[in-house]
Amino acid sequence: MKHIAFVLIVLFIASCESSKKELTANDIVNKAIKVAGGNKLDKSSYSFQFRDIQYHAKRDNGHYTLIREFQKDSVGFVQDYIDNNGFERYIDEEQVVLADTTAAKLSASVNSVHYFAILPHGLNDAAVNKQLIGKVAIKDVPYYKVKVTFDEEGGGEDFEDEFIYWIQTETFKVDYLAYSYEEADGVGFRFREAFNERYVGGLRFVDYNNYKPETEGVAVENLDDLFEKEQLKLLSKIELENIIEGSPLEVNP
Repeated sequence: MKHIAFVLIVLFIASCESSKKELTANDIVNKAIKVAGGNKLDKSSYSFQFRDIQYHAKRDNGHYTLIREFQKDSVGFVQDYIDNNGFERYIDEEQVVLADTTAAKLSASVNSVHYFAILPHGLNDAAVNKQLIGKVAIKDVPYYKVKVTFDEEGGGEDFEDEFIYWIQTETFKVDYLAYSYEEADGVGFRFREAFNERYVGGLRFVDYNNYKPETEGVAVENLDDLFEKEQLKLLSKIELENIIEGSPLEVNP
């Protein structure tokens, strides 16, 4: 009986220790992705407008098509496509031959809008590195503070960019994010505050207030402090309009 009691005590202590185990950055991001729709993204299609440009996305368990299309008076009807095979541009349904450097820039522009639209999906890509750098409070709400960097191989042309995500400790929703990026004259910074949360087709979409620091010599990790002190300047609003489930994609051959 004493042996059984001892075993039970050991199991109880182990259970308590396990329950107190701190979440890792991977754990936190996985929970954030689940709250944002999880594997519903793997087989999904949706459309939205951003700054009068139409975007479509279709994913089917690893196969994907991302589209941007708009009318440009001096050019015609422009359609940009990214899929598993790369990037293509069509003008009035005729494919345009582009230099590799031009195609890379256009592809990055299209991908950037789609990438931000579905965050935190994408944060488990192979080239992504995640680090939990602390817990903080913003407007009296507790957050995990997760830093994201990218490997050069597979990290895209902007692999040196750094991101910070503030993920609620209770709901695991991403309410704030910040990033650094290379500019012609140095490093630029942005801080985004999520608002207007809605779910379409089981996927979480938000809009953002887009801020920049008014002072130099800041670090991306400290932009939450500047936000709390109202030392960030509102530059713009990132708003996705007319989000609908389903995407009337007619991919050119």
